[in-house]
Amino acid sequence: MHLSVKGKQLDVGAALREHIEGELPTIIGKYFDNPTDAQVTVSKEGPEFRADITVHVGKGILLQGHASSGDAHAAFDIAAGHVGKRLRRYKRRLRNHHKGRDDIGEALRAQQYVLAAEAEDDHTDEPDQPVVIAEMETEIETLTTGEAVMRMDLANQSALMFRNSAHGGLNMIYRRDDGNIGWVDPRGTRGTDVD
Repeated sequence: MHLSVKGKQLDVGAALREHIEGELPTIIGKYFDNPTDAQVTVSKEGPEFRADITVHVGKGILLQGHASSGDAHAAFDIAAGHVGKRLRRYKRRLRNHHKGRDDIGEALRAQQYVLAAEAEDDHTDEPDQPVVIAEMETEIETLTTGEAVMRMDLANQSALMFRNSAHGGLNMIYRRDDGNIGWVDPRGTRGTDVD
């Protein structure tokens, strides 16, 4: 596994780098023999340190964890604990992820855009036309709803669009404010007469 340790507006000392390089491969190695790469970024946010961990554990499977603490070592340890907990929760499903997937279609190619946040004091006479600040290619994977929830949780994302393997339609899952997962299935009315 290729491991990159970076500091954002701070110098990552040798002791912290050695701690990260010793701990993270051990945590991930319990569940995967050959993760492709990992990146740990340590930054200073006010009085606290923040550790962000990103690991690619397989094709299209991204694992993320982050934490903040008054100490950089503690921030990394907490974030690594989050990563380890997610790997434990999904270890069986991750190992069986590609079994029986021969009948599932290819991922859809799509354009992904990043829109600028609208300023609160923006009182222009322009109609609501968001400003595109970035665009990139992405793929919408074909997954079961359970796999989509697993991927969203592993990547610590708030939402995920996927192509439902049951019917081929686009679906969206998202993390609700009450902690539950919401699921949008536009084909949820199939089998009924809706005009």
